[in-house]
Amino acid sequence: MPAPPSPRPSDHPAAGAEDAGAVVGVGPWPGGPGAWPDLDVAGRRRYDPDLLAHGDRRNVVDRYRYWTVEAIVADLDQRRHPFHVAIENWAHDFNIGSIVRTANAFNAAGVHVVGRRRWNRRGAMVTDRYLHVHHHDDVAGLLAWAADRGLPVLGVDNTPGCVPLEGYHLPRECVLLFGQESVGLTPEAQAGCVDVLAIAQFGSTRSINAGAAAAIAMHAWIVRHAVAVPGG
Repeated sequence: MPAPPSPRPSDHPAAGAEDAGAVVGVGPWPGGPGAWPDLDVAGRRRYDPDLLAHGDRRNVVDRYRYWTVEAIVADLDQRRHPFHVAIENWAHDFNIGSIVRTANAFNAAGVHVVGRRRWNRRGAMVTDRYLHVHHHDDVAGLLAWAADRGLPVLGVDNTPGCVPLEGYHLPRECVLLFGQESVGLTPEAQAGCVDVLAIAQFGSTRSINAGAAAAIAMHAWIVRHAVAVPGG
């Protein structure tokens, strides 16, 4: 099977280039249709003929160039990490998109939007297409879903009585629950969590941006369960 063409250096723009109008991705498969790989692999459609013909400008890693969305999702499903990410959505928080994008980067098992069904997708950069996104009308619905699956719910916020994230034994299978910018987790969410975890801070600000806090918490799970730490 022909290997995908190697992206040129210009195919990897600097951070933020997606918003600056820079060319992203790769062009048409070299050699035209006669040089295309087999569209189906092991009886399933892998390559998208439209992407092969016109190029793949999506924000995906090189491994998935020219693949269909369905093929990418199926491949990711084979190695999802068993943690879920949940976000309270009562005021159309712009941070949700950023949190979804990070959940995609760490290949979370799923993302759960709690509250309003509509959420601000701009920051997600369409990464939600490759995730399993669930909706719950309220916190009680999320807690019931997690309880049915034996998943502990861990909040992330710097509330009174919280527990330091640093050194906390994050369980392999769990739900990480995040609140909204400025208000944090609702009282209902805090009450339903096994623990509420706080990220150590040393400056003057009262809180970390919700999207940044989510990235730190997810990475803490990755460090504990998904990567080998030298000397660990």
